[in-house]
Amino acid sequence: MDLDITEKSLPFYEALASNVRLKIIRLLAKRSMNIRELAEAVGLSSAIMTMHIKKLENAQIIRTEMLPGLGKGGVQKLCTLQLEHAEIIFPSKMAEMREFHETEVSIGHFSDIRVEPTCGIATIERFIGEVDDPRYFYDPDRFHAKIIWFSEGFVEYKIPNFLLSTQNPEEIVVSMEISSEAPLTNNNWPSDITFYLNNVKLGTWTSPGDFGEKPGKYNPSWWPPLVNQYGLLKHLSVSAKGTYMDGTKISDITIEDLNVKERHWTLRLAVENESEHVGGLTLFGKGFGNYNQDLMFRLYYNKPSAE
Repeated sequence: MDLDITEKSLPFYEALASNVRLKIIRLLAKRSMNIRELAEAVGLSSAIMTMHIKKLENAQIIRTEMLPGLGKGGVQKLCTLQLEHAEIIFPSKMAEMREFHETEVSIGHFSDIRVEPTCGIATIERFIGEVDDPRYFYDPDRFHAKIIWFSEGFVEYKIPNFLLSTQNPEEIVVSMEISSEAPLTNNNWPSDITFYLNNVKLGTWTSPGDFGEKPGKYNPSWWPPLVNQYGLLKHLSVSAKGTYMDGTKISDITIEDLNVKERHWTLRLAVENESEHVGGLTLFGKGFGNYNQDLMFRLYYNKPSAE
């Protein structure tokens, strides 16, 4: 998490300004705990503990999920530490940073999709419908989905473009947690995943596998252990020099080849049947995998200097 010396970072600083909340963070660094467990460990009432948890949740330091209670009926709020590190950027450093527009798109907010089994879609609470049935990708609950997977086909997203007429685009960066899709899991399961932006083919990256030898750090507790657990955090970038995946060039397509001044962009991720490795695709969003993020889009820009 990047922080700065502005009002938008105040919730984070306020969340840390408490010995009780610092102790809660240390407890959650060891394991997830519910409100009652935390209250007993710190010596407070559950009502007071709930107030502290709300501050930590608002600061995006922890996440919570409602689960069935341990006794008869009822529910419990399970708290999990979701932040590994944070960096405070002071004004002198901010002056060196490039300006950008950033948009986060939830995994379930796709605008078009065509998939073949094996496939599935789930929220952090449950599977949506039945696995291996593509019809459920059109279920209204899909907007809450935080993980999708399919063996062949494509998923497409619309991204708003907030570039102003006075701003010149320099680079587009898309970050995502992604892997292949094997029946169950297979760490050695290559898949050629092809990326398109505004209907222009950017290039293809080969995912090495569908990882499942250990649980994803942020997976909900109900998530089965024998299916997709986590992916790789990849950064797809397009600049005046070409298209790159994590700094490795995958094509000569430049930002000038894309109509980036349109009011929205269209991003397509595809596993095409004519590829050498047709090994599927899994996209992990918040609440799944190892990185706890959805699709992130950044458009870096500069402003023409005044003459």
